[in-house]
Amino acid sequence: MQAINLGANGFLVQNGSRVFSASSRFKNKNSTACVIGTGKDTSCGLRLWSRCGGLEFGPVGVRVGAGSSVCSYVKSRSVKAQASDGDTTPVKSQSKSSGSVLPYVGVASLGAILFGYHLGVVNGALEYLAKDLGIAENAVLQGWIVSTLLAGATVGSFTGGSLADQFGRTKTFLLDAIPLTVGAFLCATATNVQTMIIGRLLAGIGIGISSAIVPLYISEISPTEIRGTLGSINQLFICIGILAALVAGLPLASNPLWWRTMFAISAIPSVLLALGMTISPESPRWLVQQKKIDQAEKAIKTLYGDGKVVEVMADLSASGQGSEEQDAGWFDLFSSRYFKVVSVGAALFLFQQLAGINAVVYYSTSVFRTAGVASDVAASALVGAANVFGTMIASSLMDKKGRKSLLITSFSGMALSMLLLSLSFTWKVLAPYSGPLAVIGTVLYVLSFSLGAGPVPALLLPEIFASRIRAKAVALSLGMHWISNFVIGLYFLSVVTKFGISKVYLGFASICLLAVLYIGSNVVETKGRSLEDIERELSPAT
Repeated sequence: MQAINLGANGFLVQNGSRVFSASSRFKNKNSTACVIGTGKDTSCGLRLWSRCGGLEFGPVGVRVGAGSSVCSYVKSRSVKAQASDGDTTPVKSQSKSSGSVLPYVGVASLGAILFGYHLGVVNGALEYLAKDLGIAENAVLQGWIVSTLLAGATVGSFTGGSLADQFGRTKTFLLDAIPLTVGAFLCATATNVQTMIIGRLLAGIGIGISSAIVPLYISEISPTEIRGTLGSINQLFICIGILAALVAGLPLASNPLWWRTMFAISAIPSVLLALGMTISPESPRWLVQQKKIDQAEKAIKTLYGDGKVVEVMADLSASGQGSEEQDAGWFDLFSSRYFKVVSVGAALFLFQQLAGINAVVYYSTSVFRTAGVASDVAASALVGAANVFGTMIASSLMDKKGRKSLLITSFSGMALSMLLLSLSFTWKVLAPYSGPLAVIGTVLYVLSFSLGAGPVPALLLPEIFASRIRAKAVALSLGMHWISNFVIGLYFLSVVTKFGISKVYLGFASICLLAVLYIGSNVVETKGRSLEDIERELSPAT
């Protein structure tokens, strides 16, 4: 469930990270001539907020403390130097990055904002739109308005992978803006429930496509050293989108027709997404896969600067992305070469949903009321704030502690929180403190979720999937996410009625512990490794 003000100017390496070697001529293993530039201070773009660890996030840019070298994001590669006598000797090359990926990450993250906004907008608006459309007494039709978005998202997540493979990442974003904009317009102008449902379906298709291609695009254009931080921004923007929907609903109490404006607002980032993607570079990895070498080099220059072209192109070629392998089909995902990594991706999203996040959020209002917090807005704001705060912490730790350790810590914290919630409802000795304990358990659970289980799966999946299957495998995993989300929403209340909320929470705690065991034995650490290195280890060419 990830908005940070992104700028185009750079973060500076204070200790003056320098490029190896003076201007000398080298050749790589494919005999492609390259020039290693003269040593200069490295700079590339990043603007975030706050301070964490060695990164100082501020309105001017990000400064990396002494000892860091974030901009030098591709590992030094061994190349062969052409000596005057014809002999070759291995040397290390490390060129500077003068481009900036941050503006393009910011544009892509508009899709994440829309993801969160469309998920949250109906919560405050449902009561008012139901009265306006004459379905205030019809819980079934109200349920359709809510669940149609999830059904559309399931379709969109599967569709997004194929579109991204066929047309490229940026063109898929442009196509995605169509259902997002049309869906927002239909919802805002609906005069009957049928139009509202169609609008929600289109919006769902749009956010389903976004859920697949936003993390995919960000992971493919992000420098290795800060890929975790940038990838977790996706989750942070989703959280901000949900909070934006909450804030947008504040005028409803004084203006019952404000719900139309709430839906209309979502058309603005949809249009901005389309406009931004018209000037954003295509993923170099997809371009190389399509053998569009000239366009790939141009995209690399835009993203990383001229000095990175040979280095990145060599890395992409070494990974086999320029090979004669055909594009993967859906059935290739289940081949012996890819099945393990695909199953890990699907399992992470299943654990994410089966761990009970939607149940906790759903019951948070009643839990807070029991503790004396009567305001639904205050309860939602507290949960949302915990989610955003935890995601910001995760962003700062992603490239320091690693994805796997954050996942284990997150699910462990979720298990303990679920156990606390379960005991607060059953242990008589805790009865006098049940309200405060339930609130503490809920906030700790959401905080733990946002540290790993929330942001990491969407970041990790594009990293572990080979480029040949990446778009379709991400789409499949996101499809499992939406399907499990839909099923849990459909049967959750029935299960609670039959077994009681305490036992259900205990079941969620058990699932969290199973997730810890599964992650410990099946998930690989990807921190500080290029996508090509990961691909060569997990999905070597046959």
